[in-house]
Amino acid sequence: MPRLIVKIALIFGLATLGCSTLAATTAKDTSADGVGLREGAGAYLAARAALAGNDFAAAAQWYGVALQADPENPDMLQNALVASIGLGDMQTAAQRARALAKTGAISQLAQMVLVADDTLNGDYAGILKDQSNGASIGKLMDILVTAWAQVGSGKMSQAAATFDKMIASPGMEAFGVYHKALALAQSGDFDGADKLFMRPESAAIHGLRRGVLAQVQVLSQLGRGKDAMTVIDFVYGNTLDAGMAAIRQRLAQGETLDFDIARTAQEGMAEAFFSLSLLLEEKPDDLLTLSNARLAVALRPDHIESVLTSARMLDKLGQYDLAISAYAQVPQSDPAYVSATIGQANASEMAGKGAQAVAILETLADQNPQNAGVLSAYGDSLRRQDKCTVAIGVYTKAIALIKTSSPANWVPFFQRGGCHLTQKDWPAAEADYLRALALAPGEPRILNELGYGYIERGENLTQALGMIQKAVTAAPDEGYIIDSLAWAYFRLGRYDEAVAPMEKASVLMPLDPIVTDHLGDVYWMTGRKREAQFQWYRALSFNPDPKEAARIQQKLNKGLDQVMQDEKQQGG
Repeated sequence: MPRLIVKIALIFGLATLGCSTLAATTAKDTSADGVGLREGAGAYLAARAALAGNDFAAAAQWYGVALQADPENPDMLQNALVASIGLGDMQTAAQRARALAKTGAISQLAQMVLVADDTLNGDYAGILKDQSNGASIGKLMDILVTAWAQVGSGKMSQAAATFDKMIASPGMEAFGVYHKALALAQSGDFDGADKLFMRPESAAIHGLRRGVLAQVQVLSQLGRGKDAMTVIDFVYGNTLDAGMAAIRQRLAQGETLDFDIARTAQEGMAEAFFSLSLLLEEKPDDLLTLSNARLAVALRPDHIESVLTSARMLDKLGQYDLAISAYAQVPQSDPAYVSATIGQANASEMAGKGAQAVAILETLADQNPQNAGVLSAYGDSLRRQDKCTVAIGVYTKAIALIKTSSPANWVPFFQRGGCHLTQKDWPAAEADYLRALALAPGEPRILNELGYGYIERGENLTQALGMIQKAVTAAPDEGYIIDSLAWAYFRLGRYDEAVAPMEKASVLMPLDPIVTDHLGDVYWMTGRKREAQFQWYRALSFNPDPKEAARIQQKLNKGLDQVMQDEKQQGG
């Protein structure tokens, strides 16, 4: 979390920022469970179930039906408002918010939407009137909303005084400096903005990318391109993202950057909602974070950071189709396009659209043939679709682009090794795992896969056990690694030692057919045959691979000893 955000969060917490915005306080006693009109009850129940599952599209539809029967029900209006915002339908959200306000209910979420809607309509006087009458979003936002509405009304001296009030408030200094600097810069007072950025309170702004960019643009407008480059170098050193690297190059070539972080009061208000969404992103209320990001985008559709925040929250809430749409809003010209497209592909895969994910990343790889990260992501998508032959070729291209022996470069070797293993090419898999391990010697995933591979082949068993023990020490709560440790003991004939780690793995991965099958094997070899049979029955209920299912059934029919004897005779 950026330092600016951390500082505010620690001091104020969520209570002062209106984190109860998703709950409306109604002025009249209306029970949501008693809609009262029979024809709306079914729609209401369907809507409530949909919203509980974050299915905003279905919730919006069903609340629309339910509200036809009871149009002034504040609880339904509040929930319909949440659904509309989650869906990104701000026109309907504004209608719901105004209808909710007419009922006398107090809803911070509705007030947020009304502020955004009034801003879109240029009604800054209406915002200031509502604020003076006690309308509130939360302590931080109330000050920012008032200040930016004053800017929109042409009352710059009043706005400056309001921003100064924020700067004087403990914990709010950095936000106040940042937003006042934006207001001054958009009015052409770049000198004033620069002086604000030089204040000690502004140091935390460097934890926010847009804060760095705002200062850089101000310095560029003042003809101080070298100072702007110094700021970039101070904050990022040699770890520039593609967008910031391009900005630095433009400065080095003597180009003057436009100031576009907040060119109008409307864009300043968008920045206020974005600031709050950042503050809330690591808090438990994902809907509130999403709401603030959605409102920022409504006020400024090209606010890419808010678009990405919306997409991440939708992803987190399991609304993958909406996340796909949000990621797709990032234009190809934007530096975030590559990461957004990878996010779009990941969301497609989570939505069960594996072929679509592959197609998205194939196009991205064609557009970025020299980007090892893109090629690796494409390879991963192919691998997950069981297209390892193609994936190996893609990983090989990614590896060819690696110029340094950095620990971070272990991943494509590891993933290619997994594909070789799937194709039963152990020598190639082993070579890739060893290359990955040379780059990242303590990485538990590599240690586990290489060690487990040796164990399954009956090779280097003592070395393999040491690798897996090291992996367990590094990742003590990873069930599949604990399973590998237990299985190493099993293959070494140390059955009693295998029991405890295998039982722990089963607790960590209670529905995994392989772990459950292994637990049965361990129980069998320690004389707990009834328990072993029970675990094998459980393993079958978890839909294992058909080949494994047949083997488990054989163990139930004959016992593990006979199955192992049969396999030995058959050379298995």
